[in-house]
Amino acid sequence: MLVQTAHIYHSPIGQMKIVASDYCIEELVFIAPSEGAGFFENDADQPAVIHQCVDELIEYFAGKRRHFTVPINQEGTEFQQKVWKELYELPFGKTLSYGELAKKLGDPNLVRAAASANGKNKIAIIVPCHRIIGADQSLVGYAWGKARKKWLLQHEFRLALGVQTLF
Repeated sequence: MLVQTAHIYHSPIGQMKIVASDYCIEELVFIAPSEGAGFFENDADQPAVIHQCVDELIEYFAGKRRHFTVPINQEGTEFQQKVWKELYELPFGKTLSYGELAKKLGDPNLVRAAASANGKNKIAIIVPCHRIIGADQSLVGYAWGKARKKWLLQHEFRLALGVQTLF
């Protein structure tokens, strides 16, 4: 049986809880400050995968990382796994609408199902669900808030495209 370890990372846009086994990241979510009590913050005994995740997050927020290599695993249905794979492969600084995501999955009628799977993603930033936007380019559907979604997209657009603000 694998043991899970939790760690708190203080990102520029809020605390993130990292849950990992010895081998992979299983959850990376934004949490309220009050939820972070009791978790490790600077424990040298953490699995190497947590240290790798924190290092890669630091590089991402510093504008030095555009793709993550830390191993991840999240439980989900076959359809959710397909959606998350599409998200993971969506390039840094690019966005898709829910409709475009459904088309990439092979059926434009899957918009609601794709949106639901997107909303169930529990590995923020690494599986970049923040890159999915409304058909009208609006910022919709981010479990951790519109302000964070806007910040993440602006961060990526600024680095990838040299644009200061799109939203």
